[in-house]
Amino acid sequence: MELVTEIRKYISAKLLYLDEGFEYHNDTSFIDEGLIDSTGVMELVMYVQSAFNLTVEPHEVTPDNFDSVNKLAGFIQRKKDLQETLDGDHASSGSVTSQQFVAGR
Repeated sequence: MELVTEIRKYISAKLLYLDEGFEYHNDTSFIDEGLIDSTGVMELVMYVQSAFNLTVEPHEVTPDNFDSVNKLAGFIQRKKDLQETLDGDHASSGSVTSQQFVAGR
């Protein structure tokens, strides 16, 4: 399933309690439009962590990453790409794990 479609499906099913006919664009700001509140943002963080097996650091919970479908999809893709790169580097060098890299060890 395409990443944007998967995110929209989750948001529609779990976060938006609106009329079924409500339409929003992938660039629509969740916060500015009142679609989700701070609790909804935290639900999105938990969703990203569980659905995509990614760790979201506190400094990453920003509007640049979590305030629209497209921003969230971009964030997830960047995190997945970074994880794949780190896992590939770890497999070839065997010296640093992704957790150690993120923690700055």
